[in-house]
Amino acid sequence: MSRARLVALDVDGTLMSYDGVISDGVREAVAGLCDAGVHVVLATGRSAISAVPVAHDLGLTDGWVVCSNGAVTARLDPDLDDGYEITKVITFDPGPALRTIALELPDALYAVEDVGFGFLVSGEFPVGELQGEHKRVSFDELTRTSATRVVIRSPQSTPEEFHALVERVGLHEVTYAVGWSAWLDLTPGGVSKASALEEVRQRLGVEPFATAAVGDGGNDREMLQWAARGVAMGHASEAVRAVADEVTGTIDDDGALEVLRSLLV
Repeated sequence: MSRARLVALDVDGTLMSYDGVISDGVREAVAGLCDAGVHVVLATGRSAISAVPVAHDLGLTDGWVVCSNGAVTARLDPDLDDGYEITKVITFDPGPALRTIALELPDALYAVEDVGFGFLVSGEFPVGELQGEHKRVSFDELTRTSATRVVIRSPQSTPEEFHALVERVGLHEVTYAVGWSAWLDLTPGGVSKASALEEVRQRLGVEPFATAAVGDGGNDREMLQWAARGVAMGHASEAVRAVADEVTGTIDDDGALEVLRSLLV
């Protein structure tokens, strides 16, 4: 058995294909790790109400889930209503960032996560892109809502344009991650999947050398650097692959499966 005792796994583009499929091989490998006493922790940009069903689908019914890019931590427990409880929430005032970005992207869609409910939104997002309930509110109300996560969707913008925008407006008090060509996530400053995972690691009493992580997105960079063994998916950007200790296959190759199986050796 590998020396890893805590394995952090991104969901979309890592465990789950872009059409929402998790392979039987991945399910079996996750079950094998759990049977061996390894702590398998999902670490995702998804909200808790979206991440927990994925955990349950993988057979994870107790343990921890890191949600909202580290701003929300949930504890799985089959004896609780819905099978989990929120144990930590970190928020920030999204007003300054939202108002500044709206000047640059007035036609974008904006959403503020409402923990345990879904999202407050400025307009209608495409079906399936944001999980949970949606409540349409005025932009002013969005700016006044304490947030764990803000989503900005602008199909006309590229990742490069998003990065340039963030640099131009100087988002110093929030952490940002470009998820795909039309997507920008903002989370509280200094908060990341890695910061939440470090708290989980300490709570579980796992040594730093006994950690591993797999991910593919810009919001996974800190997590891959945090882990003793950080593995980037083969389709990840060059910036993500550059901070990883190794690179596995792409999501089309089910590259995470190779890593999970290696942890069982």
